[in-house]
Amino acid sequence: MATDVDQPATTKRAKYARLIEPALWAYIDRVNAWFPPEMGLPVDKQRAIYDAMCRAFHEGTPAGVEASDGTVAAGGHAIPIRHYQLAGKAPQATVVYYHGGGFVLGGLDSHDDICAEICAGTGFAVLSADYRLAPEHLHPAAFDDALAVFEWAAASSGLPIVLCGESAGGNLAAAVAQAARHHPRHAVGQVLIYPELGGDKCAGSYVEHAEAPLLTLPDIEFYRQVRSGKAQSPDDPTFSPLRDTDFSSLPPTVVVTAQCDPLSSDGEAYRDRILAAGGRAWWHEEPRLVHSFLRARKTVPRAGEAFTRIVAAIATLGNGDWP
Repeated sequence: MATDVDQPATTKRAKYARLIEPALWAYIDRVNAWFPPEMGLPVDKQRAIYDAMCRAFHEGTPAGVEASDGTVAAGGHAIPIRHYQLAGKAPQATVVYYHGGGFVLGGLDSHDDICAEICAGTGFAVLSADYRLAPEHLHPAAFDDALAVFEWAAASSGLPIVLCGESAGGNLAAAVAQAARHHPRHAVGQVLIYPELGGDKCAGSYVEHAEAPLLTLPDIEFYRQVRSGKAQSPDDPTFSPLRDTDFSSLPPTVVVTAQCDPLSSDGEAYRDRILAAGGRAWWHEEPRLVHSFLRARKTVPRAGEAFTRIVAAIATLGNGDWP
């Protein structure tokens, strides 16, 4: 993220020299090159830079994937959505996808190629949600939109639904799964990719990897604050899913995190809460990878292999093959 460039590159390289391979450093440097060293850019400029970077990283659309845009009406406003489907093939499930970007950045275009590749790799329909962003729209605006898109998909598709999201989108997917666990057509599974779930920032990976490349503890604190109103409770599970008091009746869950990421402990803690409540959950920390590694899936073999496992997990849950 933009705030990452505050840290001297030499400091990071010294700490992570043995963990991060040259190909991944090349990706990290390419991301950081988009952002100026000074901080405090207005949000509109941050978004313009982020959108331009996402266009530069876009890997194209796999053959046979068709995309169409639409909207979901919710609470007096329209939520833009993008629907992906393989031409000539009836999908067996729908993936509702929530993009990353710290609740401040991103949209339908920023994760367009990732959604298209999930569609191609699973054969499922993919529905990408362009939820409202902070700081213009504070919590629970993004959550309300995320839940509304799920409810619309549940009412309109008639297919099993797998919730999926990365980073901030992982937070939304988990919050929706928890809020809709008793919905008549609740999700059949969820796949969370390096999610921000509101974990203890004084323990685990928050401490060990507080200054990791591409996402730091100060970044996380900034994004948590920017989406919060003055009266925001840290114990609100729609804001911080790990603060829920009930982890029962959640769908089978796969959480994938990166080793060199302060958020990795959130994935472990979330898995443990679900298992303790009698549910089914699996957590895997991808070794020697960093936050946002999905964008490196074509240039860093380790990231590409991780993405393949993520797509396979989505397919497994959507097909009801969880053991």
